[in-house]
Amino acid sequence: MSESKCKICRRQGVKLLIRGEKCLSPKCPMVRKPYVPGPRVKRRKNVSEYAKELKEKQKLKNWYNLSEGQFKTYVKKTLSMRSKVENAAEFLINTLEKRLDNVIYRLGFASSRAASRQLVTHCHFMVNGKYINIPSYSVKKGDKITLVPSSSKKNIFKNITAVLKRQTPPSWLKLNAEKVEAEVIGEPAFQEAAPPAEISVIFEFYSR
Repeated sequence: MSESKCKICRRQGVKLLIRGEKCLSPKCPMVRKPYVPGPRVKRRKNVSEYAKELKEKQKLKNWYNLSEGQFKTYVKKTLSMRSKVENAAEFLINTLEKRLDNVIYRLGFASSRAASRQLVTHCHFMVNGKYINIPSYSVKKGDKITLVPSSSKKNIFKNITAVLKRQTPPSWLKLNAEKVEAEVIGEPAFQEAAPPAEISVIFEFYSR
């Protein structure tokens, strides 16, 4: 299973940080095998517009660890809001960044979005004092995120304070490593989120 996840990055030609820390190590398959998986055959230089759009869509979908259905829903909602928002691409990324599983990852509680999704599902975090086990839960400015007290005793969070002290969260999130809590103090910035795909191309894909 882990190797198949690595093939996603190799196929897209970009590190999507699917496996967390391993993606940043010399053991990353993108470093050892910097080519598309499968038979080493000569590939066509001319790629269709559809293929380009599909590739960009796959990049962003896997970057945020979403299923096709989930990702399509976010994009379709954004497209329906195009006339009401100033920048559709920024609106989409803003929405995806504010997912609770992504926030947990950005804060450093988990090494990957897949891991953070699991932690949220297992009810290890509270938002404003309430247990939240929905990865897609959208945080808003002023929300306070805390680790459930009983969860701090589990092995997975054994050295969490030390881990958080090494973390540099995005500017819209304020992290208190000592108290193991955080607060949403602003809105996600498109440049800071650094999405690995061309958003306009993704809109073209779903507008067909």
